[in-house]
Amino acid sequence: MIDDAGAVILREVVSRAARAIADGSAHSRLDEDLVKAGLPPSTSGETKAQRGASSAAAVPDEQLREVAVGLVQRNCGLHMIDRMTVQDLVWADEHPPPIPKRTRRDLARALPGWILVDHAQRFHNLLATLFDLGRGGLFFGFEDTSLSGQIDQHFYRNDDWTVEQLFDELGAVDQASDRRFALFLEGMVSGETVPDEDAQRRLVDAINPPLAGIGLELRETGSTDGYPTFHLVATGSRTGRPKQLIFASPRKPDLRLIDVIDSDVEVVDATGEVLVYDRPIGPAGLRWRDLQSWWSDTRQVEDDHQAKRELYQRLGSSVPQGSRHQLLLFRLYHDIYRAALQELPALLPEVWRHWDPKTVKARGKDALVQFRMDFLLLAPAGARIVLEVDGQTHYASEREAADGQRRWLPDGNEYARTVAASRDLSLAGYEVYRFGTNELHDEGQARPLVTAFFDDLFRRHHIVLPR
Repeated sequence: MIDDAGAVILREVVSRAARAIADGSAHSRLDEDLVKAGLPPSTSGETKAQRGASSAAAVPDEQLREVAVGLVQRNCGLHMIDRMTVQDLVWADEHPPPIPKRTRRDLARALPGWILVDHAQRFHNLLATLFDLGRGGLFFGFEDTSLSGQIDQHFYRNDDWTVEQLFDELGAVDQASDRRFALFLEGMVSGETVPDEDAQRRLVDAINPPLAGIGLELRETGSTDGYPTFHLVATGSRTGRPKQLIFASPRKPDLRLIDVIDSDVEVVDATGEVLVYDRPIGPAGLRWRDLQSWWSDTRQVEDDHQAKRELYQRLGSSVPQGSRHQLLLFRLYHDIYRAALQELPALLPEVWRHWDPKTVKARGKDALVQFRMDFLLLAPAGARIVLEVDGQTHYASEREAADGQRRWLPDGNEYARTVAASRDLSLAGYEVYRFGTNELHDEGQARPLVTAFFDDLFRRHHIVLPR
């Protein structure tokens, strides 16, 4: 969520854009031009500048972010520096993984600059979308002293700028936000910028070693127009983003494949006991505010407080009856981080991973290990985090003891199934953390443990707690 200081900056940007639109318009069509740009019509003023200022002033504080983003998307009345300001404020709200200055400089030194020079025009187009190339744009005679002109002269033609110096001149090392730098890397190795697969892979091979030191990598995730596409993800995370999530149901969902070729799954559930989230999940992961927005839209709940309360109750009710330790973990997460919850990963209970039309009895117990996760968090950079609460069924079985009484006794086979499930998830790219029920015996004991765990987990995934 953008803080008060960010809101002041957005207000200034919107005001400058409104004045620029007013300057380029006529009195007769000014309100029409403002509305096309996503701004309200003017409310007062005799001059065009005054009318533009009144339009900007009429934007409510809660709509500043939406209006500013719309101005960027429509390219309406914003200088490049203002476009970058809006983008960086919005991207910071998504908590992208940090890329330190040293890593950026190491990347610049490792890059084969000749590949970028060989595709100069396409590379320049990329730079123009991410950086202000017009600064210093004065002309003396025939010399273009803008940054764009300097790059053309010193990097493309004269070859007296290294890639590191280019990065410095762009502000890519010291000034670019983490998300901007990530987009710079992804764009640099795209087929749009470098339409040569061998050259793309050379760039990726040069970039990934420095990134490995901070737990990131450029990973091939698909193709566009016949060229491979690469995205910045956490090392060890799964490739790609979830297509859909089936969760909050302790009972086995009724599924059917409606298109086997495309693996399109339909949940046949007239009771509403199964939740299916099928919206795109962005680089910030799946946050509570994303989940609440989905709930509000699908349930047509307009009041935010009501939507939050309903969603919390619905998720909590899906925890299996009798799993009080699991329910305590769920409640503590939401209580400890109540003030920051909107920007944190949603804690999804009872998430289905495996699904088999046959029963455990028909298929065999070992064939359906880890078919459902206790909790799943989808964190930034593609990280998938599984939390499991292990009761005695994970390491013991009920059987006859030496005295003839039936008791829960240690069982190596049950424990083997538990650790095999963890291995399976880890090898599939999930992070797995297990809690013992003794750790969640009562709230007084569990609260400091749960707080310390999630604080450390957030730091590991560069999730900044909003102040």
